[in-house]
Amino acid sequence: ARLTAVFTASLLPMAAKTSAKKKLYKNCTSLNKKYKHGVGKSGAKDRTSGKRVTNFKKSTKIYNEAMSYNRGLDRDKDGIACEKR
Repeated sequence: ARLTAVFTASLLPMAAKTSAKKKLYKNCTSLNKKYKHGVGKSGAKDRTSGKRVTNFKKSTKIYNEAMSYNRGLDRDKDGIACEKR
């Protein structure tokens, strides 16, 4: 019985991380609440025909994390998720 309790308890933190991962960055609105102008890889440049967005959060680590939650956050595949002025 003790082994079962230890095994069950060790699974709980993993289950909490899994459910949190599904909810975080569901769309650009949720990402822009934390990163107002989006988040991009270090050295990324906005692809646009107008004025480029340059004030996004520059962090390859955060960009990769955001993309792991939702691959659709960087629709133009320029290395910047949810960029906006």
